[in-house]
Amino acid sequence: MNSKVFAIARGLMALVLAILPLSSMTAAKAKGHWVGTWGTAPQLVERHNNPPAPGLGNNSLRQIVQVSIGGETVRLKLTNEFSNESTEIKSVELSHALSAGSSSDIDESSTVSLTFNGGSPSVTMAAKGTAVSDPVRFHIDPRQNVAITIHYGEASSTSVSGHPGSRTTSYIKEGNTSDFTSATKTDHWYTIQTLEVLATDKKAAAVAILGNSITDGRGSTTNQQNRWADVLSRRLLANKATKRIGVLNMGIGGNCVLNGGLGPTGRTRYQRDLMAQEGVKWIILFEAVNDLGYSRNGEQTAKDIVGVYKQIIREAHEKGIRVIGATITPFKHNNYYNPSHESGRQLINEWIRHTPMLDGVIDFAAAVSDPADPEAMQQRFLFENDWLHLNALGYETMGEAIDLRLFKQKGPLGANDDTLIP
Repeated sequence: MNSKVFAIARGLMALVLAILPLSSMTAAKAKGHWVGTWGTAPQLVERHNNPPAPGLGNNSLRQIVQVSIGGETVRLKLTNEFSNESTEIKSVELSHALSAGSSSDIDESSTVSLTFNGGSPSVTMAAKGTAVSDPVRFHIDPRQNVAITIHYGEASSTSVSGHPGSRTTSYIKEGNTSDFTSATKTDHWYTIQTLEVLATDKKAAAVAILGNSITDGRGSTTNQQNRWADVLSRRLLANKATKRIGVLNMGIGGNCVLNGGLGPTGRTRYQRDLMAQEGVKWIILFEAVNDLGYSRNGEQTAKDIVGVYKQIIREAHEKGIRVIGATITPFKHNNYYNPSHESGRQLINEWIRHTPMLDGVIDFAAAVSDPADPEAMQQRFLFENDWLHLNALGYETMGEAIDLRLFKQKGPLGANDDTLIP
């Protein structure tokens, strides 16, 4: 190549680099693998949980999430999966939040703007669609509070994809603004689904939890991030051997494994909420209480649930993912309780404790049950005396009951079948 041609080529390369979006350059230079650090399970938001006035359309929404593992490069997944109308996003910013949700305040110097599709600040999600931001340099520490500020264009406030059980306050303000003084407060999340970090450590991975309201955190303290999954996350981070493990809480309040309930059922959403998550190496299965509570035949319902669990285990093992079963906590004195439902609970729990298919067991039932009456939980753990949901002390006890050695296992995965329950 002569000097003149070389000079032209060099000039063209400089021009390309000048116009290449910063996020794309970051993605090109970055090395590592994506791991979920925060996530929530989206559903169609029920009417009474829809965004309050002034609504989302042409307004701004600030939402706070608390991540698990830290990182230097992140990307955000947004969802419109359950909406019947398109949702226009004009721009999105990430910032370090100054609280876990009790205020909308941020460290403004930390703010970065997201881009989509290789550099555009805006994106429109079609009905039933999703969007993933370009990677962006944004430092987050483990368990850091992150503010996600979305400025909407045209967007519905009655056909909304989100997560009602956020246990975290969000802030809505009219217009395209970053000033959330006197904003309308609502304890729900909308549009956001997953925040991922680009991990440079090969050992970095995540655990995804399939659960219902007890995992979602009903009974925990709003804006204090003290669900049992949060307790687990903090313990993992404090342990040298597990400090690179993120936790993804995929609990949905009122959710069922088989049929009915709120949100997509466990057997229809496990692919999205467990298998499709970035960096997942462990799954925790902790559902079924709502199925049993509405069941006409507790034992048959239990057998059907175990059938779904077996399917999840087989598919997880094919992907090299370990599956941990968690026993169903007691609910005597709640209106879910009758002898048939209790028989179903015991059947599932005994299968979890003894099947060779699982790669580990968390015995939540043993941790919170009343020694004098094991079919009921200890009264000190009761939330609103409903004998089903736990208070913050109960969730702390659950989180502390988990043996962290479950996340250090090596060797072969569990079996892909058993004969305990046909």
